[in-house]
Amino acid sequence: MESTDQDTLAAARRMEAYIDAHIREPITAKSLAEVAGYSQYHAARIFKQHTGRMPFEYIRERRLVNAALTLRRDKKKVIDVALDFVFDSHEGFSRAFAKAFGIAPKNFSSLPEPSGWMIPFRVLNRPNRNREERKMAENTAIIFTQIIERPARKLLLKFSQSAEDYFGYCQEFGCADNETGNSIPWEIVSGIKEALYEPVGMWLPENMRPAGTGIYAQGTELPAGYSGAIPDGFAIIDLSPCKLLVFQGEPFDDNDFEQAIVGLWERIEKFNPEVYGYEYADELAPRMQLVPLGWRGYIEMRPVREMAASPQGVKG
Repeated sequence: MESTDQDTLAAARRMEAYIDAHIREPITAKSLAEVAGYSQYHAARIFKQHTGRMPFEYIRERRLVNAALTLRRDKKKVIDVALDFVFDSHEGFSRAFAKAFGIAPKNFSSLPEPSGWMIPFRVLNRPNRNREERKMAENTAIIFTQIIERPARKLLLKFSQSAEDYFGYCQEFGCADNETGNSIPWEIVSGIKEALYEPVGMWLPENMRPAGTGIYAQGTELPAGYSGAIPDGFAIIDLSPCKLLVFQGEPFDDNDFEQAIVGLWERIEKFNPEVYGYEYADELAPRMQLVPLGWRGYIEMRPVREMAASPQGVKG
């Protein structure tokens, strides 16, 4: 008897429940297959069909999210949390955490807790969220939001002549590697050892864009005291300390990166930071995007500032 969609959905839900119940224990393909009632091959295929990702991707995501919440709630040592969630070493956990969330676990655990940090959009604890927003949250894909602090720093970048996005930028400067699609400026800034974070694509506010240049650029953030060489054709901008609101979408198939980007843009457009007591402050820093990697989801950052007073309500 052939399986129906209802049967396979039930199997996927059983696997999800098993993963959540055993998230602190080793989970094997064999154990998931037994829970699903299918072969290992078909269990994995069914799981991806109904969740959009392979079981090991889902397990890794859930472990990292739960580890992050544990670091915030219990203030445990990083090595203890790493072992609790079945990572082999402190170093491996720290690398995975930093790649997924853009911050080292030790730094994450020591910063003051901002509203909404690392919580899925659909379950954010927002006491002034109205019924329409709750309904929208239940029907939307998960996005993660967090607010991070950036110190005073420098921005090393290559201005474009007229680019408005990544594709226009690559048309101007060409790609150093046709397989990765990275632009030549990107390859250059990726090799700067003093960089504070990974390279970014960015949309520049008007106050940071010289006349006759495009909106879109690529570059990297450097220490405020950086005095090293500046590559030919690049420029340096001083950036003041600021807060960045980070949006991170769900993992996606690498071939579907354009849909993942557009999908997150649609959700960002609907996102209202004022319900957290923040407002966008685009003049403080560029809107930045990290390289889209399917396993971690697409990530964008936009500067914000705290509002003078928390809003009393949300307009529909």
